[in-house]
Amino acid sequence: MAEARRPSLLVTLIATALGAGFAPVAPGTAGTALAVPLAWGAAHLGEAGYLLVLVAVTAFGIWAADLYEEATGAKDNQRIVIDEVAGYLLTVAAVSRGPFNLVVGFGLFRLFDAWKPWPVRWLERLPGGLGVVLDDLGAGVYGAVILVVLDRLDVVRMLSSSLGAQL
Repeated sequence: MAEARRPSLLVTLIATALGAGFAPVAPGTAGTALAVPLAWGAAHLGEAGYLLVLVAVTAFGIWAADLYEEATGAKDNQRIVIDEVAGYLLTVAAVSRGPFNLVVGFGLFRLFDAWKPWPVRWLERLPGGLGVVLDDLGAGVYGAVILVVLDRLDVVRMLSSSLGAQL
């Protein structure tokens, strides 16, 4: 195994999602939380713009995660949370990015990221940054499917109407 060294600042900023990965508790949740305003903001770019952001986060995330792992010598280092950002962006990609979809998507993504149902757990075994990011994209697919079903059944709208009437 290579000697651990400090990754470059650019690699660190990308891999740790601007430092969210340095959160002392639940860095993955911190990385996902950072993705919520990014998803909301990217929604204003239109669907093509949103897709471009998702692809860029994924591509740069794979690159940075790979270099961060190589530099630190730690497989899927806990500080790497750009994968959570990519996975969350995928979770909410096929629905409107209003407050309730963003919150429900957050919960669904965290659930599937922690659970890692098949083949998500298998994806994390892929080498380097590819494995780091693809398992979270797999969790994002599961979250997206459930969120789309809830959205199509108007569950999120009904909940928001019900909760809004009570507030």
